[in-house]
Amino acid sequence: MMKKTAALAVLALGATLAMAQNSNQGVSKNEIVLGSIQDLSGPLAGFGKQVRMGMLLRVDEINEQGGINGRKIKLTIEDSGYDPKKAVLAAQKLVNQDKIFAMVAHIGTAQNLAAMPVQFEKNVINFFPVTAAREMYEPLHRLKYSFAATYYDQMRIAVPKMVKDKNAKKVCTLYQDDEFGLEVVRGAEAGLKTINMELAEKTSYKRGATDFSSQVARLKSSGCDLVVLGTIIRETIGAIGEARKTGYNPTFLGASAAYTDLIHKLGGKAMDGLYATMTVQNPYLDEASQPLRFWANKYKTKFNEDPTVFSVYGYIIIDTFAAAARKAGPNLTTDSFIKAMDTMVIEPDMFGGAEARFSPTKRLGSDLSRLSQIQDGKWKVVSDYVKP
Repeated sequence: MMKKTAALAVLALGATLAMAQNSNQGVSKNEIVLGSIQDLSGPLAGFGKQVRMGMLLRVDEINEQGGINGRKIKLTIEDSGYDPKKAVLAAQKLVNQDKIFAMVAHIGTAQNLAAMPVQFEKNVINFFPVTAAREMYEPLHRLKYSFAATYYDQMRIAVPKMVKDKNAKKVCTLYQDDEFGLEVVRGAEAGLKTINMELAEKTSYKRGATDFSSQVARLKSSGCDLVVLGTIIRETIGAIGEARKTGYNPTFLGASAAYTDLIHKLGGKAMDGLYATMTVQNPYLDEASQPLRFWANKYKTKFNEDPTVFSVYGYIIIDTFAAAARKAGPNLTTDSFIKAMDTMVIEPDMFGGAEARFSPTKRLGSDLSRLSQIQDGKWKVVSDYVKP
């Protein structure tokens, strides 16, 4: 028993020493090294590219202004191809070779879950991953911080509001048969329970499906007047397009996975009327807001592309990291960063995000979302943040 106790004590001491040795990994006199894993070659490469450019814009701005307490940011980005196995290899390189201080804006749920053990073993923070999964902040872990209101919370809050606003009698759902789609369904069911309603019909599809005629026919025959969509891009366009063709025009409500300019760009006029939950707004070059319009045009000038909501995600993730690192002071370590981050209050900005607050026991900044609707081929914000 004494030998076993001594062995456990040695292991605990080893873990403590490893954390101490890595407490300021990636921080030198003149530099802070950050890592990010994006999909630059797989099915979400368009989104990954936009997150990357949003991050680079803010990094350049910060470095041009003298950096953070005298240190410039060095951002190293690896490609996962949206493959969890490649994400592990990318994390190993960033953590062990590039010696990053923190992982920022890593895209994808499965990819983050695969990479986090590599990071946590070396005391590397997982900061604001680009996914709305609850696992990004649950269970509570000192190295986890998340910014994206979950699909579950988005639907839990939005569905009862839509029922009331539209006087909906029958709520149904069409969802992707995987963990993403199921989270949308669970959130919708939780929200409906608060108003003593249930989903009248549930129909699903396998990832990669292109024909939604049977699902739409089922929803139509059920008389559903509000359809909750656990769909992403192609499936949102396909399902709504099929419904329009058959003369079926319920209110469609998607999660933030469907909140992208690609819906109206690829789907055309048929997408008008679609609602989706969102946290920050898609920036158009002709925005009414002068600061947002200026930012969008600055992005377009730098990258020769229109910005998107994913560009905004990348930008605000670096901006928030910089604010917390600055607050941590000149002696930047993992512990000092966590101490600063756990007292952060992030005020709403030009992109329209809700106020976010963090603490040692609260690692999701805000669970609030609001509604946008496609009107005349563009997303328009149509609600304030909806509280449960």
